[in-house]
Amino acid sequence: MENKICILDADGQTKAELSGSGEVVLGWKYGEYAPGDVIVFTVSKPGYYKVRVDDCIDEALVYLTGTTLRYPVLFDEKKLAHNPKAFAGDRHYLMVRPAWPWELGYRNLALNPADQHDVEGCYPHATANVETRGESVFAARNAIDGLLANRSHGKWPFSSWGINQQDDAEWTLHFGRPVDFDTIVLYTRADFPHDNWWTQVTLTFSDGTSQTVSLEKSYEPHRLSIARKGITWIRLGQLIKADDPSPFPALTQFEVWGRDSTGV
Repeated sequence: MENKICILDADGQTKAELSGSGEVVLGWKYGEYAPGDVIVFTVSKPGYYKVRVDDCIDEALVYLTGTTLRYPVLFDEKKLAHNPKAFAGDRHYLMVRPAWPWELGYRNLALNPADQHDVEGCYPHATANVETRGESVFAARNAIDGLLANRSHGKWPFSSWGINQQDDAEWTLHFGRPVDFDTIVLYTRADFPHDNWWTQVTLTFSDGTSQTVSLEKSYEPHRLSIARKGITWIRLGQLIKADDPSPFPALTQFEVWGRDSTGV
């Protein structure tokens, strides 16, 4: 089975497509996206792939547990967390290929610019029990998109995970397979004085362990020396706000530095 990129309209009709035995690069000219369009990546077998959904969105190294990845083209409110030039105009550049072995070494295991709010079988993937007002600029996926600008909030490039002032807010990173890591980095949002910040958070891991860490008011990343092996998910919760008038703490980015567990 070949790898394939296909752009379908709202009725399931093909607008553009290309297939190949390895790397597939679809350059689509004289074509414009419309609401309801879906980009469908089909791969020969489950595994690690590099995927580019648009020339204005960074390539993503993803782990696919199936052979199909559907990416609805973003418009209007759903697009606000992305570069406004994404999916625009009449020329587009998409790509899919198997990942090279050297790309699977020590890396940020959380990074996935192509993550979506609702997706199956594509990792890493972020979810949460709350997202401020259900708006795309405060969605869980924003914390793994690679954007580190944390001195403002709202539209690209200042998207974040917002907790809607909910005390029991939790954010979960799913890896889809076991991974080993030695460092976690949190970029908390720092749009002061609009923002509050967390003085303490608790990280819970799929092996049943947890670790509580203290944070400070800072524009800089919080680098945590936390090591675990064979972990399939991490949950960020028990978020303790600072004694500050602002009710708005938020997470800009969450990084996990390590590699896939041996044998994966």
